[in-house]
Amino acid sequence: MNKNQANKRLNILKEVVEHHRYLYYVHDRPEISDEEYDALEREINNIEKEFPDLITSDSPTQRVGGQPAEGFKKVPHKIEQWSFNDAFKEDDMREFDARIKRMLKKKLGKDIQPTYTCELKIDGLKIVLEYDNGSLQVAATRGDGKVGEDVTSNVKTIKSIPLRIKEKRNIIVEGEIYLEKNKFDAINKELKKKGEEPYANPRNLAAGTMRQLDPKKVAERGLRAFIYDLPMGDIVPDKQYDELKLLEELHFPVNRHHILAKNIEEAIKYWQKWSKNNKKDKENYLIDGVVVKVNEKEYQDVLGYTGKAPRYAIAFKFPAEQVTTIVEDIAFQVGRTGVITPVAHLKPVLVAGSTVSRATLHNEDEIKRLDVRVGDTVVLQKAGDIIPQIVKVIRELRPKKSQSFVFPHQITECGGDGSIERIEGEVAYRCVDKNSYVMQRRKLHYFVSKSAYDIDGLGPKQVDQLMENNLIQNSVDIFELEKGDLLLLERFAEKSVDNLLESIQKARNISLERFIVGLSIDGVGEETSILLANQFNSLEKVRNAKQEELEKIQGIGDVVALSIYDFFNDKINSNLVDGLLKYVSINKNPNYNSNNKKLSIFSDKVFVLTGTLDNLDRDQAKEIIRNLGGSISTSISNKTDFLLAGENPGSKLDKANNLGVRVLSEGEFEEMAK
Repeated sequence: MNKNQANKRLNILKEVVEHHRYLYYVHDRPEISDEEYDALEREINNIEKEFPDLITSDSPTQRVGGQPAEGFKKVPHKIEQWSFNDAFKEDDMREFDARIKRMLKKKLGKDIQPTYTCELKIDGLKIVLEYDNGSLQVAATRGDGKVGEDVTSNVKTIKSIPLRIKEKRNIIVEGEIYLEKNKFDAINKELKKKGEEPYANPRNLAAGTMRQLDPKKVAERGLRAFIYDLPMGDIVPDKQYDELKLLEELHFPVNRHHILAKNIEEAIKYWQKWSKNNKKDKENYLIDGVVVKVNEKEYQDVLGYTGKAPRYAIAFKFPAEQVTTIVEDIAFQVGRTGVITPVAHLKPVLVAGSTVSRATLHNEDEIKRLDVRVGDTVVLQKAGDIIPQIVKVIRELRPKKSQSFVFPHQITECGGDGSIERIEGEVAYRCVDKNSYVMQRRKLHYFVSKSAYDIDGLGPKQVDQLMENNLIQNSVDIFELEKGDLLLLERFAEKSVDNLLESIQKARNISLERFIVGLSIDGVGEETSILLANQFNSLEKVRNAKQEELEKIQGIGDVVALSIYDFFNDKINSNLVDGLLKYVSINKNPNYNSNNKKLSIFSDKVFVLTGTLDNLDRDQAKEIIRNLGGSISTSISNKTDFLLAGENPGSKLDKANNLGVRVLSEGEFEEMAK
């Protein structure tokens, strides 16, 4: 056949293959055998070999192709990606409904009765797909919500995701990639046969698979997807429920378990239905709750977003799963500032979709409260992504000769003679020696993190590798790394080394508060670093500040003031700071210096925030407080002037009332800030 005939035949074949792909991978309803399907794809492949210029990106042959990538390109999202706030109780949902109605009445001036869509919350990996003229152009991970990673080649291997949709539309859709439970079990079965370590849960395996640089390896896993949102496009329905219908019509894989609820009570009943009798466990994918969204898009637009989540939607999580297991040991972790955390080593147990072998015991007082001992059978609880916790000890199953756990006086990882001490006024212990290898490693992990220098491509694993190869010992060494040093290391290819060195170069310019937080001073986190930057406006003034000066700063107590003073007057620390200043420039920020701030009722006042705010997110509220001369603390004390309390405030409200701290509603706060 000639090229024109081949093109016509190719287009017909693509339509037929797409039709049968949709029936098989989306509806599990094949009309032809696997052999017939494979024969159609072979014919497409043969035509494209003969006429390679007819190959298009939406061809079935392009689902797996090309060489493994060296890394993933960063992709800015055209639509910011949000996470959901969580609800765990029925009353949480009723309060969510009441909050929605209050806000709508306030904004629209009348009583509104919204309806709700209810969709199963799939426990997988968020994916964002962009289609141009009906053809898949870019697939990106969620990333930090603003920038994701381009995983288009990997997503093309997922046959439930169409490479071309029915209509030539320009749209962006969002969904969840997951691995079916039976495939996960089969993979783990093979690993066990080989004597290899099995994967913890399908979600982690799906996420790890999407990080593979070779699409062929991704294709072997057989990932699938559900699409549930259409936030941008040349056609977007005005109802959430109709949006799901449109996605189905466009041949996207939409989870069939979704309903339209007339009110919040119907939504709660739907959640109850899936919570009871292990109904959620009968599906071939992990489910950790029900996502409830206001159905009407006009109301969604009115409600808007906080800094982290949409106000019009919430994830109604299933009850925390509880299991029993045995405490095999109690060990200790040393943090970056030397704080010691006891950790229970457990007999591995599957809970909420993950194999758990450790749980934090927080501190000595918690160990005494639980009276947990090595050998005890304990009740372990984990809800969604929440860290597993020991709920109680089953004393009836306690070994007869068990002994109460005694907190040690020395821990080897602390360095020196291993001595530890209890922090004055706190329940925690810390290392006496402040320069152990473990502490230095933790400090470097934090130094490169988003909270401090934000060095892309230099995470905990890379830091450990550099330390193990004696390339870095402290934070100054990071800025002295050269290309030749890094190329000698395993998994450091030339392109990734160039990218890392570029990230290190960018990190040479930093704000004063980030410079301070990167020093890992005891008791000094992000909030205290901001207080110091605003008060002194220069590193030199912070370094030379007397203890008495530091104590006078609202939001900094006596203990932290002494910690700051001691840090900068220690010769080793002082040398470290001098070393950093050889490579790092501290940006001048006009917002520093509280003398330039507008005088207000907030001036020199200490605020604590708690609960969920309706109109503001926490970062916005904090910015308002700082701009008006106030400061923020994370805990209630006699020095606290105001508690800004949103919905579900928790124990901080009780403590504020006991201490006579003035409690502000969000409305009162906004009035004061005018």
